[in-house]
Amino acid sequence: MIHMTRRSTLAALAAAALPGVARAGETAWPDRTVRFVVPFAPGGPVEVPARFIADRLTHTLGQNVIVETKPGAGGALGIQSVVQAADPHVLLFTTSSVAILPALLANPGYDPFRDLVPISMVSEVPMALLVRPDWPVPDLKTFLQQAKAKPQRFSFGSSGAGSTTHLAGELLKAKAGIDILHVPYRGGAQAVNAVYAGDTDMLITGLIEAIPHVRDGRLRALAVTAPQRSPALPDVPSVAEAVPGYGITIWYAMFGPPGTPPAVVQRLAAAMAPLRQGTPLAERMTESGATLLLDGPGPLAARMRAEVPLWKEIVRAAGIQAG
Repeated sequence: MIHMTRRSTLAALAAAALPGVARAGETAWPDRTVRFVVPFAPGGPVEVPARFIADRLTHTLGQNVIVETKPGAGGALGIQSVVQAADPHVLLFTTSSVAILPALLANPGYDPFRDLVPISMVSEVPMALLVRPDWPVPDLKTFLQQAKAKPQRFSFGSSGAGSTTHLAGELLKAKAGIDILHVPYRGGAQAVNAVYAGDTDMLITGLIEAIPHVRDGRLRALAVTAPQRSPALPDVPSVAEAVPGYGITIWYAMFGPPGTPPAVVQRLAAAMAPLRQGTPLAERMTESGATLLLDGPGPLAARMRAEVPLWKEIVRAAGIQAG
């Protein structure tokens, strides 16, 4: 009896040491449908990678993985629903707004560090400063010189107060020491139309939206917002070439709710990593100027640590009122 007990104990210890093996009293993950909650209205760009990855993980994990959209409060309602579910089968698939909302909302309904478990960055895409083709300012350096000489001479549109496109402009103002007028619109399409009509001088928008306008000659890209030039627009300088230290991208990422086991994080990150190359999603991201990352929890945790305090400071400095 003693011999059998020792052998059983050793077997149990060995099983517990193996990744993906459930311990006594635990169920293997996933044991039912996994849901990706996208906290925005249907049809947005974040749904493209969400649905592709959900489809692939359905085969890899052996359970259905589905995408649900839960819009509201700039993404806060969907994030709150994941946090409140506290179930590793309910995951958050969101944008960099997750790091911005705590700066804009007095009570976003979640703590970005306590309530969200980083799983992986998914992709990131720069933004571009767009102007009319006939805008008389020829390049970024000239624009910055003239903007410094004449405060509020120039204006920039965005897809709304507190949006990533707005805060990219506020970051430019802070880093470059310029004062340009912000004009918020109710969406990206309205901001584009305002530049066409000459109501504003420029807008800052994601490269996915910008590239079609640039390639057909309707708008001109003055600069891109990533720290380096984009392979999609190699002749367009980065803002950082004239404004050292400037850099911002729109990014997509996956988080788990509080209490998500490390083994679940590891399994998801490992299952997604092979999708980085040689897939239709990777090709589509490259064509649109985005980079597919899928590099695990570490880089996402680092990005959150850097950006949450950054946006709080930018919102405070710009005088944007938290809701």
